[in-house]
Amino acid sequence: MSLFKMYRIFLPILFLLVFYYSTGHAVTTDALGLGQALGLTPPDTLTPTITPATPAVPSIPATSAPVPENTVQPPQFFDYSQNLKSDVFGANLFTGAFAHDGAAQFNQDYAINIGDNINVRFWGAFEYDAQLTVDPKGNIFIPHVGPLRVLGVRNKDLQGVVNSAVSKVFRANVFSYASLAAAQPVRVLVGGFVNRPGLYGGTSMDSLLHYLDQAGGIDTERGSFLNVQVKRGNRIRTTIDLYRFILDGHMPLTQLADGDVIFVSPRANTVKVSGLAANAKRFEYSDRGQTVADIARIAKPTASATHVRVVRNTGTTKNVEYYPIETADTIALENGDELEFTADKKPGTITVRVEGEHLSAQEYVLPYGSRMGKLLQQIQFTDISDMKSLQLFRQSVKERQKVMLEDALKKLEVSVLTARSGTAEEAALRKTEADLMMQWVERAKTIEPSGQVMISEGDNINNLLLENGDIIKVPAIDNLVLVSGEVLFPNSYAINAEKTVEDYISAAGGYSQDADTSRIIIAHMDGRFEDTEESSGLFDDDPVIRPGDEIMVLPQVDEKYRQMFKEVATMLYQMALGARVILR
Repeated sequence: MSLFKMYRIFLPILFLLVFYYSTGHAVTTDALGLGQALGLTPPDTLTPTITPATPAVPSIPATSAPVPENTVQPPQFFDYSQNLKSDVFGANLFTGAFAHDGAAQFNQDYAINIGDNINVRFWGAFEYDAQLTVDPKGNIFIPHVGPLRVLGVRNKDLQGVVNSAVSKVFRANVFSYASLAAAQPVRVLVGGFVNRPGLYGGTSMDSLLHYLDQAGGIDTERGSFLNVQVKRGNRIRTTIDLYRFILDGHMPLTQLADGDVIFVSPRANTVKVSGLAANAKRFEYSDRGQTVADIARIAKPTASATHVRVVRNTGTTKNVEYYPIETADTIALENGDELEFTADKKPGTITVRVEGEHLSAQEYVLPYGSRMGKLLQQIQFTDISDMKSLQLFRQSVKERQKVMLEDALKKLEVSVLTARSGTAEEAALRKTEADLMMQWVERAKTIEPSGQVMISEGDNINNLLLENGDIIKVPAIDNLVLVSGEVLFPNSYAINAEKTVEDYISAAGGYSQDADTSRIIIAHMDGRFEDTEESSGLFDDDPVIRPGDEIMVLPQVDEKYRQMFKEVATMLYQMALGARVILR
């Protein structure tokens, strides 16, 4: 049989066998027919046969147990949020920033290692350009020069080593250039008290932080930031204190090789710092003779801190000690103690500002405990200073007024939201009213009380104790009366001793349609208020109008609102008194 005929016979058989085993199906007459159609299978040499098909593998029932997913995520998907939330000093060092990117360039002190790639170029009388790999003996092979040992050579000395070897062979007209192209890929074991112990890849140039970050960082509850070891075999190559990197930026260059181990030791003693400190964290320390001063160098107490409170970790009994910061170097610490830096300062002086109609300085520094009389003796008043209407504005009073206003608004909100209705129509009406009232409440929340203290009616204002930040305003006698609120033409009018409250309201155009004629407030400049009530169209015992007074006509509250919200009228009154801005 000729070679050509054997080829014609066995080639289709080989084709069918490959088709059979690759698809897992039986050889059928259709496949053979395809071979005959292509002229590959002569009909007189092969007899088509039908082979039973291989039974299909039964599918896994839906009730089978699911294959467990791999819960270990690559570094780029690791959740570093717990490190950011931890109160352990140094935990925020591991956020994935070191894990995502390796070394960008080579340090000049990097020592050439086995597996590194080096670019070597010659030009001149002999030209050569190649990337050479450091072999297991620590050499690179250069044509015409031979093996050159570069293992352990510093990156900055590599050019000199190559030039020296080339100059021994080529005496002249040949120039060389050598540079480190790529560091050796390595896989390093990260173990001990880290979040994800394992085997991680990188290069020999990558820092220790790169591998620790890939392992999720140090376990903040068990791992040590002060004792991170790099091991090769049974030998500890170096021990790194990460506090030195965080505080001083010191990170020793440690070249890692394939199979090296980074081991995080168990955490040593700890102390928690809170209060007035820049680094209010939980710190680790190794020496049992540690003092508060040693921790203070790391915690960085603020300039305002004067004392330190030490809560001793003494089991079931809680002991608290209190020391000045000056004695911090004598206070020994124990594992688990808690420190709180505080400002224990006694007030020495206060500042009081005097504004308005006077010829003296506006800012006064007084000893703590000074009284109003001592300050008034230093002020030079003018002829138009209204000494009877001195105004005192105090921050602490303003804060109390704000709290009272918020409480009143909360009560009003409760009344609005819990009002009952008898019918569906009444419920719809109440809902509309409640929406309008809630809008009014939201606007009322933005009101800032004045913090004014009424001092004109005091028995002896000279004995009034001053506080730091007090503002005293001396009004001028301007002989004007302000009429505001629900009148047609709010305006200021020259005072007239013969005019009553009704006369001033008439001068302002009279009441508006929304005015509550039964309640009119007279606000005096010294902070006092008088509430008048109309009876039979006449005012009983009309108040005396003084220069600078303000006549405020409150808006009328609809009867349906009075039935539904009893606090509305009271709220308007309180806000007018506390802030004096509701009607403006």
